Amino acid sequence: MKKIISFLLIVCMSVAFNTVYAQCSMCRAVLESEADGGAAEAINDGIMYLMVFPYILVAGVGFAIYRLMRTNK
Repeated sequence: MKKIISFLLIVCMSVAFNTVYAQCSMCRAVLESEADGGAAEAINDGIMYLMVFPYILVAGVGFAIYRLMRTNK
């Protein structure tokens, strides 16, 4: 059980800290046509912001399950 939790923690940490820069093709075409690129950075920051919350929720549920399993022994 400890190995599984460690593996899942490592996978979640490695996925959570990778920087991902991606948009849909329409957004990308519009944002690449801009000269300064400020809007492109804002869109990427927004995507990263929205992506963080599911990971936090999954980590919270995982931690709660871990605490319940640990106290039931």
